[in-house]
Amino acid sequence: MSDVHVVVLAAGQGTRMKSALPKVLHKVAGRAMVDHVLRTAGALSPSTVTLVVGHKAELLQDHVGREAGVSFAVQQPQLGTAHALQQAEPVLAGRSGTVILLSGDVPLLSPETLHALLAAHTAADAAATVVTAEVERPYGYGRIVRQDGEIARIVEERDASPAERQIREINAGIYAFDLAGLFDALRTIASQNAQGEFYLTDLIAVYRRGRRTVETLKVRDPQEVRGVNSRTELAEVSRIVRQAKNEELMAAGVTLIDPATTYIDRDVEIGADTVIHPGVVIEGQTRIGAACEILANVRITDSEIGDRVTINNFCVVIGSRIAQGAAIGPFAHLRPDSDVGESAKVGNFVELKKTTLGPGAKVNHLSYIGDATVGAKVNIGAGVITCNYDGEKKHQTVIEDGAFIGSDAQLVAPVRVGRGAFVAAGSSITQDVPAGALGIARSRQINLDGWVDRKKK
Repeated sequence: MSDVHVVVLAAGQGTRMKSALPKVLHKVAGRAMVDHVLRTAGALSPSTVTLVVGHKAELLQDHVGREAGVSFAVQQPQLGTAHALQQAEPVLAGRSGTVILLSGDVPLLSPETLHALLAAHTAADAAATVVTAEVERPYGYGRIVRQDGEIARIVEERDASPAERQIREINAGIYAFDLAGLFDALRTIASQNAQGEFYLTDLIAVYRRGRRTVETLKVRDPQEVRGVNSRTELAEVSRIVRQAKNEELMAAGVTLIDPATTYIDRDVEIGADTVIHPGVVIEGQTRIGAACEILANVRITDSEIGDRVTINNFCVVIGSRIAQGAAIGPFAHLRPDSDVGESAKVGNFVELKKTTLGPGAKVNHLSYIGDATVGAKVNIGAGVITCNYDGEKKHQTVIEDGAFIGSDAQLVAPVRVGRGAFVAAGSSITQDVPAGALGIARSRQINLDGWVDRKKK
């Protein structure tokens, strides 16, 4: 098979989005539109991938720069799709094979369609192959004009006659081109149209006049080639992706109490027999084990959840790990780099930050535990605070296995509470507490008899 080269057009501003961001950086189910397109393109194992950027090019370059093997071509000014593809010529000079042209704002395209496009293009030995779709409302799309069943040209909406606007077969903006002679042909395209731009669609008529083979591939599901040009369309496409993800999870044994109000990103993994309640948002690279229960209005981002974990209502879990059998919440907040051990308990209105909580440990009520290492079977009472910040630096607190921290204690870091030690309620601990000791750091109570009556007088 000849080399495959992918070019993704992503130079447009997307004026209807009314955004400071380039359109293709807006997210669909947790990933930027352009990320969806690049991932799909990767299914072809292309020799080169070129992203044509323009509006706020530096933002796109910074975002995509993490992706290995992507080259950039800058289109400035933006003079149409043919002009955009021409900017990739320096990257593709001296190469041969097939160019697959994609749009950065078409995130639903499947790898299967790309493979079918490449196969049809190769089998026909075509100069160009156009992906098309049959839609009920073709407004805004270029129409496929055929003669004797063969594609003759593509006419854009603004340039179409009333009869041509009745055509329901539309151009999806996705193509395969033979690289040989492609850029020479692009240079013959004129800008004599309603927008004064160089239309890539005019290349089809150029090839037909030159008696070069042009093929089409019609997709079965028009939604797959749906573009995003507004916030409304962004929401609609996101809904399609989420619905597909929800159906995939339910088919694999996950219970979604109300799929319509459950928002799960495309890359999330969830084990069988886990139950997800309404209003749950699960984002990023999160992995959730089997037989868990995630109750209503929980948000989980980029976290790893073991088997048989219960996360109660209104919890936020970000960049953290929860081992099997643990219970969280309600109203708990696990900030990044928190690690909750097996069968541990993080209760009502508890916040963890960069904290390791050992197996069987409990932090039940109204506590803040930050920059801490908490051992196995430690019991932390209500209102306990690790005072980890001195105004300049963060410091560590260590609470060893089996220790007991009384309610409303403050542990002023750096400090260590030894194995099996107790800290008395209401203490402000500023020095280490040895193993097995009781740490008390509070003023002596004084009762003044008769004070209330005297005060009233």
